[in-house]
Amino acid sequence: MLVFIGFKLIYLSFICCPTPLFYLYLLPDCCPDLLPTNQATLGREHATYSYKLQHVATTGNKMSSNIRLQKTCQHCGNRFTAKTTVTQFCSDTCAKRAYKQRKRDEKIEVAIKEETEKAMYNPAISQKEFLTVDEACQLINASRWTIYRLIDKGELKAGKLGRSTRIPRTAINELFKLTEA
Repeated sequence: MLVFIGFKLIYLSFICCPTPLFYLYLLPDCCPDLLPTNQATLGREHATYSYKLQHVATTGNKMSSNIRLQKTCQHCGNRFTAKTTVTQFCSDTCAKRAYKQRKRDEKIEVAIKEETEKAMYNPAISQKEFLTVDEACQLINASRWTIYRLIDKGELKAGKLGRSTRIPRTAINELFKLTEA
């Protein structure tokens, strides 16, 4: 088979596979030490140009970097060779595990933040004459069920206003006077 490349005519035999084309055009620049010395120099200019065109077409980059850095994995702590300066993890597995840990920590942080916002004391509650069950919970730092149990036992006086339960501020003050005596 005759192959016309630029101004050169090259005869290649493709009896079993097109591997000779790879050896002739792509391998000389990638790994010239794998080729016999007479084939490594044959067609080097065209092979370099073809390889660069193929690389740009497939990756979008002009040429890749041959940088190699010794780094420590942010997840497992093992040493590894990084090919870019921004690599943080030694493997895809470590990257996925770190991502899961980061998401888990974010969920815990959100839950803690919600809990502290819910439990924050509102100073306006101490000024109100009648409190809802939630406000009474915040005022005496008790759960809703504890407030309802105290109402059912008759230890805490409360009234219904439509569907909501209102507790007089004086009833909460009396509850603590009874426990002190």
